[in-house]
Amino acid sequence: MRKPWLAPILAAFTAIAGVGAAAPAAAETTLKMAYALSASSHYGAGGEAFSKSLEASSKGKFKVQQFPNSALGGEREVIEGLQLGTIDAAILSTGATLNFVPQTGVFDIPFLMRDLTHARKVLDGKIGQDMLSEFSKRGLVALAWGEQGFRHLTNSKRPVTSAADAKGLKIRTTENQIHILAFRQIGILPTPMAWPEVATALQQGTIDGQENPLSVITSAKLSQLQKYLSLTGHVYAPTVIMVSPTVYEGLSDAEKQQFLEAAKKASQAMRDFVDNVEKTGVEQLKAEGMEIVTKVDRKSFEDAMAPVYPEYYKKFDKALIESIRNTR
Repeated sequence: MRKPWLAPILAAFTAIAGVGAAAPAAAETTLKMAYALSASSHYGAGGEAFSKSLEASSKGKFKVQQFPNSALGGEREVIEGLQLGTIDAAILSTGATLNFVPQTGVFDIPFLMRDLTHARKVLDGKIGQDMLSEFSKRGLVALAWGEQGFRHLTNSKRPVTSAADAKGLKIRTTENQIHILAFRQIGILPTPMAWPEVATALQQGTIDGQENPLSVITSAKLSQLQKYLSLTGHVYAPTVIMVSPTVYEGLSDAEKQQFLEAAKKASQAMRDFVDNVEKTGVEQLKAEGMEIVTKVDRKSFEDAMAPVYPEYYKKFDKALIESIRNTR
């Protein structure tokens, strides 16, 4: 038989239990992540790895919605969106970031990086990590370096085996003065253009070609628009995985660590993608009908670009350039 004096106690417990049951779960935050290429590209691989890692480590507090194919604008607009807080996260090329953090252009100097191993050692070491900290001075948060690989030349006019063959070609470039300076020295007619405009320009013949890593050439299906691919490997192309300061400054220290770990997972996923496409990409493009020039006279390109190096030494610290070159 229930004691009368127990009634108020039981009522109190019932009320407390009811409050607990009605309390909402921790609020879920959906982040918008932007990048220029398709979800099946190396950018997409990085975005997916970032999303999975962050959702798992935050136990579902953070979810990431992907916006591939420049759905939120070109790279310049995406960076501005990060600064304004209208975009939460992004994977971006240094072709865009150097307009905001000019020092990143040092990695775009032609023939500075010997191979992927060299490039990764530079970016993972003190040089690369110090460069990431430069972004905070421009109201941006850079978490890790991603990767595209080494850039090669495609065109619709003729096979290019040497620098002399490239003269007169109208080639799309990013808005990257480091590249533009070198191409002009060769005699290429560089045409800066936002990525979303490139396919139409190639179809219409406004430009003869473009230059990008195999990871981009394959995922963007450029074999449908270009006849010739020359494996020039003229410059290494990193990417950077970024978060809006609006998001980052509102995180706890533990959450910041979760974002950093997610960015590192994204970086590794991009590198894995590049490693795979470096092995399979040439055969894929050949099967798709491209004529591949594998034996490129790289020295002719290096020699043709050599006169612009004094300009790079003026623009960047010569000691930094030498330090990158001498990294082992």
